[in-house]
Amino acid sequence: MEVSLYLAPGFEGLRSALEARFSGRMLALWMTASALVPYALYALPTGQFRWDALVQLALLAAVLSFWYACLPARLVVDLVFVFLVAGVILSKVFSRIYLSPAPQLRLEFLGQLMWLRTGALAMLSIRHMQGTGFGFLPAKRDWMIGLRYFLCFVPIGIALGWALGWATFHPRPDPWWITLLVGLATFAGMLWVVALSEEFFFRGLLQQWLSDWLNSDRTGLLIASLVFGLVHLPFRSFPNWRFAIVAAVAGLFYGLAYQKARSIRAAMVAHALVNTTWRLLFS
Repeated sequence: MEVSLYLAPGFEGLRSALEARFSGRMLALWMTASALVPYALYALPTGQFRWDALVQLALLAAVLSFWYACLPARLVVDLVFVFLVAGVILSKVFSRIYLSPAPQLRLEFLGQLMWLRTGALAMLSIRHMQGTGFGFLPAKRDWMIGLRYFLCFVPIGIALGWALGWATFHPRPDPWWITLLVGLATFAGMLWVVALSEEFFFRGLLQQWLSDWLNSDRTGLLIASLVFGLVHLPFRSFPNWRFAIVAAVAGLFYGLAYQKARSIRAAMVAHALVNTTWRLLFS
């Protein structure tokens, strides 16, 4: 059910139908309720249900859902929204809400998917943000642009990783067909979850806003890439400056792909290719 709800914002026709049927506040109420149903479906049968967790989840979903139903689309409101989305993900609050019924089974991804699709729908259907190119399926032009900027980043990323001592060449030892299957699965997950969410909020929203507010695509690109790097500081250990530097530089190329295509889907392709290459060939 959560996957189905996560996919919903990617269909423009479905978003238009919801917007035509519901007012902003009614849609926000529906979004808040939809955050609770998957939690109940997993928690009740497994004995993990807790009222305090349900209340926390409802409050988080309501804040995000009603943000633009109650507040105007202004500079401070927009910026706080983006940093709220990132801050909750970084806080790992969902690992304390979605308790696992079995060892080594991590279910906080259910909360992360809920948080990302609620934020996307609030931005697209209540604030009516334009110019993001939000969607799950890149067009041919998006693939070509994303591949181009991925190839441009690869030599720079390898040199930077080597200079910082951040990554070493260490391919997977599996047979080629297993590596291929793992690579395809990794790429799909990166494209439709990690890259989609990060490119939407950092390039489709933050970079676009900064470029408009400062009247400079270059400045918007630089600041958004710097912020993108900074939010990667907690990766594995804090502060992971080496990874943050690599992420910021990679963000420049993702941002250039977005500027070229005027769609986050090109940036998603570049982002997913970089992450998949790192997972398969480097450690």
